[in-house]
Amino acid sequence: MTRPIYAIGDVHGQKSQLEDALALIERDGGGAAPVVFVGDYADRGADTAGVLDLLIQGRDAGRDWTFLKGNHDRMFEWFMEPEPRHDPYLLTDYYWLHARLGGRETLASYGVDAAPRRRLKDVHADARDRVPQSHLDFLRGLRLSHQNEDFFFVHAGIRPGVALDSQTEEDMLWIRSGFIDHAQMHPKLIVHGHTAVDMPEHQGNRVNLDGGAGYGRPLVPAVFEAGEAWTLGRNGRTPLTPQPVRPD
Repeated sequence: MTRPIYAIGDVHGQKSQLEDALALIERDGGGAAPVVFVGDYADRGADTAGVLDLLIQGRDAGRDWTFLKGNHDRMFEWFMEPEPRHDPYLLTDYYWLHARLGGRETLASYGVDAAPRRRLKDVHADARDRVPQSHLDFLRGLRLSHQNEDFFFVHAGIRPGVALDSQTEEDMLWIRSGFIDHAQMHPKLIVHGHTAVDMPEHQGNRVNLDGGAGYGRPLVPAVFEAGEAWTLGRNGRTPLTPQPVRPD
């Protein structure tokens, strides 16, 4: 019998929502349920520090949890290097502390004032003092993908036509165009986040779990079992019905 696998989309600093999602998973599958987190733990929400604490505690307690890296997690990781590193995939004039990206909120959760009036080098120095090494180690240790015989879990998506084991880090963290609009089947069902929608959706060849928690919408976990998918809520499982996929 195929064991169910659970997944959680982009958390974006929403600790209380993460706790609720994990409680729903435990109610459905028990404390030993395998969970894949598809990344973007940081930014926008008020408690990135608390989110990382919770994930690290679960890992250290021996939970069967798999953590993938999102583009926001990499931006946070790169900012915390001895010299802040800019992500070249950001739009022109964007940087991690831009109001639209949420880096300020992340640093605020560690007690760092990242207001625009402050010099970047002072913000960076405060962050280096206050962000725990355990959090930096966690960010550096995040994986880019996870797969089993049926599913390929990744943050943003894949480049269609490229073998799953040949995908680039940039695509797995950033891709939208060419993946979101791809209508044919992939070698496996792709489970991803990154592109915010109103609710998790099953497009037949991919499942998008980014339900917009970073913008105040609920963080809705999903479960995959015996070729089917469901979202989890207070009343249990709700089928995640796939849209028809155009044949190759």
